[in-house]
Amino acid sequence: MAVNLNMGFAISMVIATAVACFTVAAAQSSKQIIMKTVKGQKVCDQGWECKGMSKYCCNQTISDFFQTYQFEDLFEKRNTPVAHAVGFWDYKSFITAAAVHQPLGFGTTGGFDMQIKEVAAFLGHVGAKTSCGYGVATGGPEAWGLCYNKEMSPSKDYCDDYYKFDYPCAPGAEYYGRGAIPIYWNYNYGKIGEGIKADLLNHPEYIEQNATLAFHAAMWRWMNPVKKGQPSAHDAFVGTWKPTKNDTLAKRVPGFGTTMNILYGDNVCGQGDVDSMNTIISHYLHYLDLMGVGREKAGPNEVLSCAEQVPFVKTVKASSS
Repeated sequence: MAVNLNMGFAISMVIATAVACFTVAAAQSSKQIIMKTVKGQKVCDQGWECKGMSKYCCNQTISDFFQTYQFEDLFEKRNTPVAHAVGFWDYKSFITAAAVHQPLGFGTTGGFDMQIKEVAAFLGHVGAKTSCGYGVATGGPEAWGLCYNKEMSPSKDYCDDYYKFDYPCAPGAEYYGRGAIPIYWNYNYGKIGEGIKADLLNHPEYIEQNATLAFHAAMWRWMNPVKKGQPSAHDAFVGTWKPTKNDTLAKRVPGFGTTMNILYGDNVCGQGDVDSMNTIISHYLHYLDLMGVGREKAGPNEVLSCAEQVPFVKTVKASSS
């Protein structure tokens, strides 16, 4: 799909640099790691993929343990004729977007198991939210992730005038679901756009035109709190978030289950053993198997599930996300 010529101004220079370096780096069998000690802490730079002297860049980078063939295994049906985003999603777009977030800890926090589990967790959300698979689909429903890059038949424009001062809807713009973890509503496009330095409020269509930007937006959402006073999905998953007493009483614990609570609230969580939750979990477990970690390392049900968790935020009106 052709990309709006103005989009170049919307994508950060970090992404542009990573795109330029990807082809060269992919041909190299080794990479140079620059290491320094700053205020008693070791920090590193691994070139285009993990740049900027970060403690997280001293760990393996995502391309060390998750490569093109594994991406193809996870999303094997995305380019079949019946899919709705044929030719859009690819590994290069994923790893280029990830280069922005790896110095901040995305897929680079903890040891090998935690690193690969976080990538599988993130992609578990992506696969579940972009799947066109169903129970008897060829290869099983988990094989059909990244089938979509946008909502196919939106019922409305998702413009909420309550946010007209902070995130006013652009004339003619429609804020239906788009992306790797679909974005809905003008205020979410506005907030995420501010975070990734792209004018998504005026041009929400950028997300369905550029796979790198779509992955970048989803990773930003994963790495940053959705609401003030909440953890990010990243912090909840890797365990850097420490639950308060109220969190403990609400059965919110570090792990995959709480990532669903953060991203979807009572649309998925606190409703018992519902399909909307189990579909996301099943994608995560399937990806763990395909990535060689194994679902047995996913943890017990109370970590995996949010069935009994009290949602961080309860939906109070139709436009809440």
